[in-house]
Amino acid sequence: MIHKKTRKYIPAKLDITWEILEPFYKELLERPINSVTELEKWLHDRSELEAALEEDSAWRYIRMTCDTTSEELLESFQYFATEISPKIAPYDNGLNKKLVTSEYIDQLDGEKYFIFLRAIKKSLELFREENIPVQTEIQVEQQKYQSITGAMSVHIDDKEYTLEQASVFLKGTDRAKRQEVWEKITGRRLQEKDTLDTLFDHLRKLRHTVALNAGFENFRDYMFQALGRFDYTPQDCYAFHSAIETEIVPILREQAEKRKTALALPALKPWDMDVDVSGKAALKPFNNGSELIEKSIQCFANINSYLGERLEIMKENNLFDVESRKGKAPGGYNYPLSETGAPFIFMNSANTFRDLTTMVHEGGHAVHTFLTADLELNDFKHCPSEVAELASMSMELISMDNWDVFFDNEEDLKRAKRDQLFDVLKTLPWVAVVDQFQHWIYTNPDHTDADRRAAWLEIYEPFGAGFVDWSEHPDAEANLWQKQLHIFEVPFYYIEYGMAQLGAIAVWKNYKENPEKGLQQYLNALKLGYTKTIKEIYETAGIKFDFSAAYVKELAEFIKAEMDKI
Repeated sequence: MIHKKTRKYIPAKLDITWEILEPFYKELLERPINSVTELEKWLHDRSELEAALEEDSAWRYIRMTCDTTSEELLESFQYFATEISPKIAPYDNGLNKKLVTSEYIDQLDGEKYFIFLRAIKKSLELFREENIPVQTEIQVEQQKYQSITGAMSVHIDDKEYTLEQASVFLKGTDRAKRQEVWEKITGRRLQEKDTLDTLFDHLRKLRHTVALNAGFENFRDYMFQALGRFDYTPQDCYAFHSAIETEIVPILREQAEKRKTALALPALKPWDMDVDVSGKAALKPFNNGSELIEKSIQCFANINSYLGERLEIMKENNLFDVESRKGKAPGGYNYPLSETGAPFIFMNSANTFRDLTTMVHEGGHAVHTFLTADLELNDFKHCPSEVAELASMSMELISMDNWDVFFDNEEDLKRAKRDQLFDVLKTLPWVAVVDQFQHWIYTNPDHTDADRRAAWLEIYEPFGAGFVDWSEHPDAEANLWQKQLHIFEVPFYYIEYGMAQLGAIAVWKNYKENPEKGLQQYLNALKLGYTKTIKEIYETAGIKFDFSAAYVKELAEFIKAEMDKI
């Protein structure tokens, strides 16, 4: 069983109401600090309080996403968002000021606390009292995306399916059936087009207000600071987009032509992209959620016993919810539990190959959570996405040599590996499109819905537009961006997938060359949490934090060569 760390500052049982919490914040704010030892004790006490609150907030979010139809769970989530978080914000700012103005701050270990103090100082720069109610409203409004999309379902052959479950039909060999299902899924999404447009317009305006209040011209520039992007600029992102267009898109276009030839089609339609070109039935690596969990534990154990043990601990403690069902929020995530030191994995399995890759992806995040559990301060565990996604995307590739747990047929295993490597390349243009689209959205804050659709199409086309013929479905193409949860809920969190994907390819290359050393470097990097710069963490993993055209080309050629070997 998992046991939470023993609390030293706050009571073992703490009701989360503001009346009970505020005295702790007041005590921290008013406590005299007369030595560097007392300052470090103060930091530990603050960290303990924050970890407890983060875990409480985590469970409210987890329970709400597991059942978006429950008013009680929604109200519990909204209570924290509207009654707790806004009241904490000014105290947090006061505590940050107390820290940076302490006469003992210069006596703290400069190397140990560098990343932490850098983030605190940036937070102080960005804090504005008037943004508290705006950010509270944003948090509540963002959740509506999950409620809207979680309620979507379609009927196929007189049976109701969630969209995730229905998408399994898109892998079938019956083209007419694929088209029928794709049109039903797309039609269901388009029913909510105006609702989601209205929601997004509201979120965009609120986010722009936050940026203006903080003294920025636009939300893009604000978010680069808020996300702590100390290691790259918007211009670097544009260079990354260009490198993907130059180096990756031609490879994918070539693959699309091969697909068209293999399927003997004059043009590829949106429902032709998931079927196996061999004409074989879709891969089925497991039959249900419990089998997915069991096989994933075995797969991880075969890489390294420590990895398998982490997932086993999660299973014993009911820290999985993996099967798709109506009323469950879409997507998947790994949510760290700050006090417990373990995570919760949420996903929507429909018993497909893609669910296998989702599980090993989230499993990589889970391992990262365990490896950072004992870091001294809660803030040391708050990794930037460029590092967090390196953990998950590397695990997708490292785990491949142990996928025989899921496939006892050698040909199916080869198909799975080829599909995964193709997906690695396919991810990169989509990341570039979503990121570039968000740059446009927030640097053009007064745009209309029509402007937004036009901008999406203009950005999407140079990256291949999915390499399909959209001529009969222009509304579906123009509306594709609404499928991306991140645009609604975690703005600007997407370029990190591209950067981490390049890093993951490099981690896997090291692992292929020397499995023991490559795995150890990867784990050593994850153990650092966020106590070093992104560049230093990547270097610890034995790779470069680089997204130049030359590096993209080098890694793309490695993946292509590996695909040719299978």
